[in-house]
Amino acid sequence: MNQEYLVLNHISKKFGSKLVLKDVSATVHRGEILGFLGPSGAGKTTTIKILTGQLKPTSGDAFVLGKDCQKIDESIYEQIGIVTDISGVYERLSVYDNLKFFARILNVPQKNIDLLLKRVGLYEHRKKPAGKLSRGQVQRLILSRAILHKPKILFLDEPTSGLDPTTALDIHRQLLELRDEGMAIFLTTHNMEEATKLCDHVALLNEGVIVEYGTPKEICLKYNQNKRYQVQLTDGSFHLLKQNPEDSRLLASWIQEDRIETIHSCEPTLESVFLEVTGRKLQ
Repeated sequence: MNQEYLVLNHISKKFGSKLVLKDVSATVHRGEILGFLGPSGAGKTTTIKILTGQLKPTSGDAFVLGKDCQKIDESIYEQIGIVTDISGVYERLSVYDNLKFFARILNVPQKNIDLLLKRVGLYEHRKKPAGKLSRGQVQRLILSRAILHKPKILFLDEPTSGLDPTTALDIHRQLLELRDEGMAIFLTTHNMEEATKLCDHVALLNEGVIVEYGTPKEICLKYNQNKRYQVQLTDGSFHLLKQNPEDSRLLASWIQEDRIETIHSCEPTLESVFLEVTGRKLQ
């Protein structure tokens, strides 16, 4: 269960004189989702291209399933799936025929197609031309194509960008199921709420540098310096309490008097941590 599927060792990447990745290190294990989080231009897509053999790093080493990313051959694509913002579909082909085409390339039994379409909620649309699908349905089809051959690693570059909340939540559910089945997932996003829900570990990336790395909870608690609690009483009033002796006594009295309707801690979100660490808002 502790198998290392992806490893980045001190990766840097230059385009001309511009350094877009600076000494980046990370590891993704079997059955784990790692989120690379940051605004556009932070270096997220460049990292995916290095890991999938599309770009060579300027320095450092990257490994996929134990293979050096600079030396991988076409056989590695039988074990990985990729969803990027340039992933497309054959619009004139039906949903089924889109997957049938790739099933032949990947040597996947065609009987698996219907099972997969049912899993992602596209079975009733299997005869429809892909060009007639909604944006959310197209994204489900692209995801289906990426996992058709049951890869060990799935690369996702902003997979829910621009999707409606219902479709995004359905994709989240599917990703968690895939993780629980043992798939390693490398996810890039600028949606910190999405990352908090999905990721086992996250790397906050700013201008090519990892500024924080850990579980979402660990990172948020690290920056929870001013501990506060939001309390709603049974009379409908709201109160913001600090962690000090005076407010602790007040909270204890409300508990004894059974006056508390709800109570919530106010630790920072990943987005507020990112803003604190970098001084930048997510775009």
